[in-house]
Amino acid sequence: MAKARHLTLKEARALWLKAQGLDVEYPFGAGPEATPAAIDHLGYVQIDTINVIERSHHHILYTRNPAYAREHLHQAQSEDKQVFEYWTHALAYVHKDDYRFFIPAMDERRSSPSFYYALPEGAEYEALLKRIRKDGPLSIRDIDDDVLQEKDHPWASRKPSKRLLNFGFYTGDLVISKREGMLKTYELTARHFGWRRKPKPASEAEFADYLLKRAIRAQALISLDSVCYGNLSLKGAVKALVEAAVNRRKLVPVVVEGAEKVAHWAPPAALAALESITIEPRVHILSPFDPLVIQRKRMGLFFGYEHRFEAYVPAAKRVMGYFALPVLVGDEMVATLDLKTNRQDGRVEIRKWNWLGDGYERLKPAIEAELERFERFQLAPAAEAEAEPAGEAAMSE
Repeated sequence: MAKARHLTLKEARALWLKAQGLDVEYPFGAGPEATPAAIDHLGYVQIDTINVIERSHHHILYTRNPAYAREHLHQAQSEDKQVFEYWTHALAYVHKDDYRFFIPAMDERRSSPSFYYALPEGAEYEALLKRIRKDGPLSIRDIDDDVLQEKDHPWASRKPSKRLLNFGFYTGDLVISKREGMLKTYELTARHFGWRRKPKPASEAEFADYLLKRAIRAQALISLDSVCYGNLSLKGAVKALVEAAVNRRKLVPVVVEGAEKVAHWAPPAALAALESITIEPRVHILSPFDPLVIQRKRMGLFFGYEHRFEAYVPAAKRVMGYFALPVLVGDEMVATLDLKTNRQDGRVEIRKWNWLGDGYERLKPAIEAELERFERFQLAPAAEAEAEPAGEAAMSE
């Protein structure tokens, strides 16, 4: 059995932060090319409809590129066609090169569609595809439904055609070729990417290998839970791959201080470079959907803070606030800020400031300086102004 490497929590955090691109200012560059590079490296960038501040996908990319502009994502999705939208653990942007790993899920959704995108009786869906094939990409606004239906859910659309578009999206017949705020334009997938035929679907073994490689790249220090987040049924397959990698000395068992009961592994190259990692006291105001935050148990294990997302919590029971954002300074989670962008008045409001430990108040000037830069990003002209209900992405996207 391979000898385990022991790491302090500080060392474990350093590995994860570097893998997440949070150790330097421009880990993926500063121009439009940084956006597909970041999505490729991280594996996914989550989309969410809540925009009390800028929507999560723009926020996550801005965190790793201070020069990020919203048109960079538009270029990557609609012009260069390097990224696409699909379901990972939630709706997310994924790099085009990973498309084949999601085809089995698309096929499964075709054979067993959800209530929210099951096809109705009749030939409406084929007529929709024919219209797109003839007239080009369209959005829900381009379709005039003669009769609106009662909503099945508060977040659902009243247009029956929305279900048809969702079916096409989830089964891979259609791809979202453009997004303006939450308004999506749909195109035939093969035509959008210029494919004569779709890529070969990945096998289950290939998908497990993809999850493992994605986690090693974006996390460096991995566990079965962190690799299989959103794909728990593949734990057995991933565990076998990890054991094989350990036998080939591609992965090293790691024992993390205070987390001895959780098995971790890391590639030898990452461990060898550990001493050269310098985490500067840089301030990051993170999205609650950031890849560093979304796996809350892992975050709690490494940072001693498991983020609370309270948008769905009754107001009287909230502790951190409706849309609290974790604040990372260097390698410590020091505060949460419940922020709201008031675009009419041209400012970002601080609704609640929570310190996560004693002594962090000394960092307030540095955080306030970062808030000024964050505010400029929030108020940039391309910011989307219309708010939508929390959670709509999970149900109707």
